[in-house]
Amino acid sequence: MHAIGILGGTFDPIHFGHLRMAEELREKLGLERIRFIPAALPPHRASPQTDAFHRAEMVRLAIAGNPAFTLDNRELARAGPSYTFDTLTELRTELGPDVPLSLLIGGDAFLGLHTWHRWRELSDLAHIVVAHRPGAIPREDAMSPDLQQSWQSRGTVQPEDLKVSPAGKILLLPITALDISASAIRTAFMQGNSTRYLLPETVRAYIDSYQLYASQATKESHGT
Repeated sequence: MHAIGILGGTFDPIHFGHLRMAEELREKLGLERIRFIPAALPPHRASPQTDAFHRAEMVRLAIAGNPAFTLDNRELARAGPSYTFDTLTELRTELGPDVPLSLLIGGDAFLGLHTWHRWRELSDLAHIVVAHRPGAIPREDAMSPDLQQSWQSRGTVQPEDLKVSPAGKILLLPITALDISASAIRTAFMQGNSTRYLLPETVRAYIDSYQLYASQATKESHGT
């Protein structure tokens, strides 16, 4: 069965850190496709600054040209908090029990996984792939006791272990470190600083066109 990766986030805005992570994990895990799923109402962080339509459009522009990347708007169309459990449940219903699914998250998100809605059941629906910087593998002593228990029973550092079943493993995997953050990009736009080489040019042009992260004074000078 063709394996699918799931990459969620607010993507406010999407940038090269997201894209490089997705591409590297696609290659290392042999994923046929990665679905980018923008969150409507993320349960564990502040609401996105930018309207859902614009965030989805920025993702669409960013992944254009890569046939392995697709945009999935299901969380934007669903009312209430954007719970990963609900998304994976829907995908399992649509794809069936045998398609390998991998939920792609970062190291910081993994250490907070025990606070997620119905987090223990996520591994029943998909593998959890934790991308981390080389030499910065999440330590067991930084995990909550419950998360430690899950790691000890499901954890691996071998990508091949994910091929045994369509779900159930927690994989820690090093990837290229790109120290790019969406919040820093928003600040750069607001302050009028360069954002070149931080995100695709098509996304930069879109942001400029709609003045998405401009200061109020800049918006007023542009008549928006």
